[in-house]
Amino acid sequence: MLEQFGWSDALQHQFAIHAADGLIPARVIVQQRGLYEIATELGELSATLAGKLAYDAEDGAYPVAGDWVAVKARPAEGSAVIQHLLPRTSSFVRRASGPGAARGQVVAANVDVALLAASLNADLNPRRLERYLATAWENGVDPIIVLTKADMGIDAEAIIGEIEAVAMGAPVLAVSAVTGAGLDELRAYLKPGRTAVLLGSSGVGKSTLVNALAGKAHMATQAIREDDARGRHTTTHRELVLLPWGALILDTPGMRELGLWEAGGGVSTAFADIEALAGQCRFHDCGHDTEPGCAIAAALATGALDAARWKAYGKLQRELEFQNNKDDPRAQAEGRRVRVQRNKQHRAEMKRRKRFE
Repeated sequence: MLEQFGWSDALQHQFAIHAADGLIPARVIVQQRGLYEIATELGELSATLAGKLAYDAEDGAYPVAGDWVAVKARPAEGSAVIQHLLPRTSSFVRRASGPGAARGQVVAANVDVALLAASLNADLNPRRLERYLATAWENGVDPIIVLTKADMGIDAEAIIGEIEAVAMGAPVLAVSAVTGAGLDELRAYLKPGRTAVLLGSSGVGKSTLVNALAGKAHMATQAIREDDARGRHTTTHRELVLLPWGALILDTPGMRELGLWEAGGGVSTAFADIEALAGQCRFHDCGHDTEPGCAIAAALATGALDAARWKAYGKLQRELEFQNNKDDPRAQAEGRRVRVQRNKQHRAEMKRRKRFE
């Protein structure tokens, strides 16, 4: 069973120290609040955290779905106690939701691919996909954009072209869990032994897609609201599902809010086109407003750069700046100084223009 869930020689080597203490390896397949379901060589067991692990673990160090752990098994009771968390090869981290949140939340661990799901209905939002792409790249996970509900009679090809413009080379697939369209193409990206995490807002059909790939009703599903094309939360926990051909897919609850967490590198990758343009500006400290020789302003004027994408880039940069500076008074003061200076320059430029009108 462990090999089916991705156990390897490298993991076996890491686990040697725990084996000496009489523990056995396991992978977390279901995480729901403080309760876990794990896959072990003895079969699936229910598990809880050891008191020391629960007390000592810092933010992000609690086991999540996809994690490998060392457990003390009680097979006669069908239970186990998680004693240690093994090092992660990758993790998908976002800023915890809620006002004032200042910590990272691990959504999934030890994943290779991020399936970024969005519906081809009225709720499709390129700006949200940009955030998902940035977070995936920041966390070392290969993104694939999956546009669901391709059976709704929408011109999928036109929308694919629009999304490819912001995908920065990530594959963009249109699929239908109802007709099966696009599923074979998606399966080709889901290799045996590799783990994919499925991310997206409520109502995009994530659980329906898992069921279609698994060939059975594995996850609960629910219809979207007709008035705004948005969905209700169906999946309330994270679950790792073994697909028939040996790939693994991790379904997650819908996330409408996706706060960036230390994602500067991911934002640079997601907006590589804008950063390449900025490098062509005449001045290296160009504010991309009224400065002469600004490549950004020129691209906006000609339509080569979409204004909404430029606005989204600025918003994410401000979000990252706020996150990085909120605990650094000196950085906060410098940020205020720069903003004041730019506002003065902008007002002076507007006055100059009025004189020549």
